[in-house]
Amino acid sequence: MLDRLLNGTRTVSLWLTWLGGTLIVLSAFLVTTEVLLRKVFNVSLGGADEISGYAFGVATTLAFSYALFERAHIRVDALLGTFPKALRPLINFFGLLMLIGFAVVVVAMVWSMVGDTLDNGSRSITPMRVPLAIPQIPWLIGWILFVFSGVLIGLVAIRRYLRGDDAGVQELIGVKSLDEQIQDETV
Repeated sequence: MLDRLLNGTRTVSLWLTWLGGTLIVLSAFLVTTEVLLRKVFNVSLGGADEISGYAFGVATTLAFSYALFERAHIRVDALLGTFPKALRPLINFFGLLMLIGFAVVVVAMVWSMVGDTLDNGSRSITPMRVPLAIPQIPWLIGWILFVFSGVLIGLVAIRRYLRGDDAGVQELIGVKSLDEQIQDETV
C-alpha cells in the first residue's frame, strides 16, 4: 500500500511541477507583453511584476516534492563518501529528517500566516489589491505536499532498510551516483 501511495504522490508531484512550470512560462509571457506595451505604446498593464512574483513563489513550492522524489535537492555530501557504507543510509535518513523537520516548521509558520490573512481579509498593498490568500493557499499546499512526500519517502525507505534492501533505500534517499546523473542528463 505504501508503494502505491508513493507512486501516486510522485505522479501528483510531477503534474504539479508541470503546473508550476506553466505558471512561470505564462508569467514570462505576461512580463514580455508588459515590456513591449510600455516600450511601443507607452501603456502598462500594471501588476505584471506582482503576478509573476506570486507565480514564481507558487511554482517553486509545487516543485519541491518532485525535486525530493528525483533526489534533486541540494545536498552537501562531500564527507558522505568517507563514511563506512553501512553508515551512509543512516546519514541519509538524518539528512531527510532535518530537511522535513525544517519544512514542518515552515508549514506551521505559513499555516499561521494564511490563517491571519483569511481572518483579516488581507490584500496586497499594490494598486491591484490582490487578496493575499489567493497566492498563499497554493503556496501552503506546495509546502504541505513536500512534507507529506518527505514523510512518505522516509517511511518507505525505513521499511526497505529493515528488509535489508540497501539498493532500494539508496534509490529513495541516497545521493545520486555519477552514472545516474549522466543518465538523467542524456535521457
